[in-house]
Amino acid sequence: MSEARILVCDPIHDEGVRMLREAGFDVDLETSITGQELVERVVDYDAIVVRSRTKVTREVFEASERLRAVARAGVGLDNVDLEAAKERGVEVLNSPEAPSNAVAELVLGLMLSLARRIPLADASMKRGEWIKRRLTGSELKGKTLGIIGFGRIGYNLAKKAKAMGMRVVTYDVVIEKLMQFVEEAGAESVSMEDLLKESDFVSVHVPLLPQTRHMIGAREMEAMKDDAYLINAARGGVVDEEALMEALEGGKLAGAALDVFEVEPPGDTSLTGLENFIALPHIGAATLEAQRANSTIVAEKLIRIFSDD
Repeated sequence: MSEARILVCDPIHDEGVRMLREAGFDVDLETSITGQELVERVVDYDAIVVRSRTKVTREVFEASERLRAVARAGVGLDNVDLEAAKERGVEVLNSPEAPSNAVAELVLGLMLSLARRIPLADASMKRGEWIKRRLTGSELKGKTLGIIGFGRIGYNLAKKAKAMGMRVVTYDVVIEKLMQFVEEAGAESVSMEDLLKESDFVSVHVPLLPQTRHMIGAREMEAMKDDAYLINAARGGVVDEEALMEALEGGKLAGAALDVFEVEPPGDTSLTGLENFIALPHIGAATLEAQRANSTIVAEKLIRIFSDD
């Protein structure tokens, strides 16, 4: 194995760093590196490891002379210029299998929080209020969950929702390739139109691509049931936040929860301040188990890439 140099640009679990060093890599931790500093320093490295903070831009790739791999410790790759990587022959890898359960559990928690108005109840108690009569909620049992995008997270979420006594319907652009997993999870494949029309809860699990930006907008929300709930723990920008605010303020939707935003952190509190809205600071994968897995999985993949040298 070559003595490759690796630059870790964002904090990752120590276990992955240990694995890389034990495999013979020279690993530098620069977890607060700026974009310009990365452009200046990438020339000295064979691989870089990032999470969501660091943006691996075309400028970074063009400044590199020996870079062979970019490892994203996490799922989404929207912070990596994939076209530039392909042009330079740089392999891009990630760890989509690592946070699947963590995100699915978070979405289930958000569904319960929306249905039973748990955040509002907690906040009111801390203000010294007793608003019990305002807090009649609903149960998940017997309700329909619509999952848009049936990858690892959608599959995990479907199984958990079925265990709660829910009906699960799903839509995916490549659903034909996923039918084995749809059936294993006890879900039903439906059209996007039927999913929106029939679901009491809609949870989005797609990557952020040009074709998925604002894929849930005013038209889609209008097609949803009155008093349905919308959840996005995938990527900011998939849901049109302006349209969502209008749907919540106008009473079209009973509530919504976002773990991701178009701008993070969101500077405008018009949406996040609504009583029927739950806002989280992108914590879908923020569990000890998921972070360790993100780190060790990308370490294993990097070790395999360089083991052929």
